[in-house]
Amino acid sequence: VGPTMQESVHKWREQANHLPEDAPNILIIMLDDAGFGQPTTFGGEINTPTLSRLAKEGIAYNRFHTTAMCSPTRAALMTGRNHHRVGAGQIAEFANDWDGYTGVIPKSSATIAEVLGHYGYATAAFGKDHNTPVDQLANGPYDRTPTGRGFDYFYGFNAGETHQFYPVIFENTVPVEPETTPEEGYHFMTDMTDRAIARMQFSKSVAPDKPFLMYFAPGAVHAPHHVTPEWRAQFDGAFDMGWDAYREQVFERQKQMGVIPADTVLTPRPDWVEPWDELSDEQKEVYTALFENFAAYFAFTDHEIGRLLDAVETLPDAENTMVIYIVGDNGASSEGGLDGTLNEIKALNGVPTELGEVLENLDKLGGPESEPHDPVGWAWAGNTPFQWVKQVASHLGGTRNPMVITWPARIEHDPEPRDAFLHLIDVVPT
Repeated sequence: VGPTMQESVHKWREQANHLPEDAPNILIIMLDDAGFGQPTTFGGEINTPTLSRLAKEGIAYNRFHTTAMCSPTRAALMTGRNHHRVGAGQIAEFANDWDGYTGVIPKSSATIAEVLGHYGYATAAFGKDHNTPVDQLANGPYDRTPTGRGFDYFYGFNAGETHQFYPVIFENTVPVEPETTPEEGYHFMTDMTDRAIARMQFSKSVAPDKPFLMYFAPGAVHAPHHVTPEWRAQFDGAFDMGWDAYREQVFERQKQMGVIPADTVLTPRPDWVEPWDELSDEQKEVYTALFENFAAYFAFTDHEIGRLLDAVETLPDAENTMVIYIVGDNGASSEGGLDGTLNEIKALNGVPTELGEVLENLDKLGGPESEPHDPVGWAWAGNTPFQWVKQVASHLGGTRNPMVITWPARIEHDPEPRDAFLHLIDVVPT
């Protein structure tokens, strides 16, 4: 640079490049409240063609572990650290000032979004965030919301669950309303998928060489189980065999598929689950309908994830995209109680729902006027072959979830499930 423009030569300053040329796009998908024995990919009875498509392209893992609860699992996944080390020993709403339970991820624990953002990644999160301190939902400083923890963009809800037809949505830190209504076909799962596709395409159109990290976390299949009648019709009569027979069928299929060892012994039915054959006709009708609705919600979610992956495959660097599909932040949930419910908010507050009340209102099942949750027996069966359910960290029914990873440019398909003992904290180092 000289005293005048005529005596000066312009040259752009060299920018530090922290990324290797082959840095992949990374898509982390995490479902909510899903059981090991539910998706067909792992021997279950609920159709998951998208998960199976990835398993046929990459590697499936059958000994991947979560923490048995929402907020702890997500904190461990995002930081690569034990959930107690980052203040997430329980869900965010129950935060207190005991060490490990503050509900606040300390700034000394960088998230994967902060780390990869520093190295030059575009970062975005969609769906459920259950690690924002409650007092930051309507007030600043917003330094521990998703955009305060490294994500350039967030579209989703900051809670354990939300209504899928009338969701409480935040775009970054601002509450927003859906642009359409349920009568016009609105469903949050479709909305967040559309937003994720648009964001990904926008990012690549502006900076095609910039890799992205996308965290895609549906509210599904956490209650409320909201889905259309068209999807429910696909499972009409599919579970009339009941939860005992379901469990035996899935167990045998898992052995045949190599998902579990051939000499595995099925864990016994606990005394808190009634034998299916001893239930009344009314109980069977209600319990079956509630699980058909749940299965439809699961299948619909997998379908929407398929739309997202279809969009990924249109990218010029699709082959260099790592996809990690984690099927649940814990095992299947028993929070619907012994009978299940059409109003799970009542169940969460300890208010029982009479079986007759559900029976009389089954025409509302899955729709905007319902808040359904299936009964405990189906949660137990959904975790086949393991014992116990969500919230219980002492048994694998609460902590073992299916996981599949693909990266076409680097990972070759292995038809055999990998049985290495893995945990959420292994994802960030990978």
